[in-house]
Amino acid sequence: MAVPQVLHSEWTKIRSVASTVWTLGLAFVVTLGLGVLISVVSNNDFDSMSREDRLTFDPTYISFAGMGLGQLAMIVFGVLVVSNEYSTGMIRTSLAAVPRRGVFFFSKVAVATVLAFVVGLITAFVSFFVGQLILGDHGAAIGDPGVLRAVFGAALYMTLIAMFSMGIAAMLRSPLLSLGILMPFFFIISNILGNVNATKKVGQYLPDQAGTKIMQVVPPLHDDAPYGPWGGLLIMVAWVAAALLVGYALLRHRDA
Repeated sequence: MAVPQVLHSEWTKIRSVASTVWTLGLAFVVTLGLGVLISVVSNNDFDSMSREDRLTFDPTYISFAGMGLGQLAMIVFGVLVVSNEYSTGMIRTSLAAVPRRGVFFFSKVAVATVLAFVVGLITAFVSFFVGQLILGDHGAAIGDPGVLRAVFGAALYMTLIAMFSMGIAAMLRSPLLSLGILMPFFFIISNILGNVNATKKVGQYLPDQAGTKIMQVVPPLHDDAPYGPWGGLLIMVAWVAAALLVGYALLRHRDA
């Protein structure tokens, strides 16, 4: 099959699975819903904040407060896009139809990445504008320095999380095993490693810890990360590239 035909078949496979709509829809709803909740709380508490908290008040980042949970839905999306075919046995049929495994794998990743980016872009802009509407006088404008970068960065962050999950799922091939590793890693382990003094210097180079830097406009207090927003995003891109390349290498050399 030619590349356009492979891309079309991957698009057909992704959109015909109900879990695709559910996971991407959940990523939008959870990110927006929690962002709205935190924005309401932050707006109500602003007058009682200390001087230091007001100086580091980041209305843009607050509107993305739901991203921590929303990324879990993106992880599920990335894992299911790759591993569904292994769990159903359809991978043998797919590889028989597209023997060039590089074309098969990267076409799947490309289609899912575009879809994740579109949903991420909608989620980021809606979360930002609704959050700023709630924050009112304490909010930021899209034209303020660093804000547009942070909003696009939020969309890129969601996309990269999905791509990283695709790479891990290609390595492990099992949806349960992939989710069993990725969920606790991003939800618990990474946060512990990134916030405990003894492991902070290592934890800040993990993909999510480095990637979230792109969504910050006002640096938090005592931020000693040796990289800025774009440096953090590049670290995350390096993790994603490594996961996808290892996933492809294993797909190329293993039996279906």
